[in-house]
Amino acid sequence: MKKKIAILGSTGSIGRSTLEVIKKDKKNFNVILLTANNNYKKLIQQAKEFKAKNVLIKNHKFYLKVKKSLKKTKVYSGEISIRKIFSKKLDYTMSAVVGLAGLQPTIDAIKISKTVAIANKETIICGWQILSKLIKKYKTKIIPVDSEHFSIMELTKGVSNEEVEEIIITASGGPFLNTPINKLKKIKPKQ
Repeated sequence: MKKKIAILGSTGSIGRSTLEVIKKDKKNFNVILLTANNNYKKLIQQAKEFKAKNVLIKNHKFYLKVKKSLKKTKVYSGEISIRKIFSKKLDYTMSAVVGLAGLQPTIDAIKISKTVAIANKETIICGWQILSKLIKKYKTKIIPVDSEHFSIMELTKGVSNEEVEEIIITASGGPFLNTPINKLKKIKPKQ
């Protein structure tokens, strides 16, 4: 029986990589949902190639273009929760929405998926207290797929919280990548 999978952020690098893996094993996967923010052309192409049952284009101004191109696919737009799209539990969800925008979709995915692969460290860092409660409540397995949080998981296997004094994650990019160090002190949380 094919495994049902949703890919949140399917047009980004992690989403595209996930689809490349699925392409090599199509007989075992049924792509139930693909989501994108603005890249409607790539979303349409992916939906056709993988015969996605549902697509969600967050930016409503592209809704009609997607709808006209995908006659056999249910098309949603805006901030609709993926929980409103599905009534049955999914086998897998790849949560690859960039930044803090990935928190709510990941929360929703935990509630409707047996396994959620998280490629978004901001979601984990900002929302772990919420996520950890939901993971237990819904008995969802979490797989970290980005290098930083995957490494932390591997390095702390079998280690109690009391044995860990500190975990440091370096900032490798983001909006302040090229900001001189002397200007970092003036940056406000809003920025």
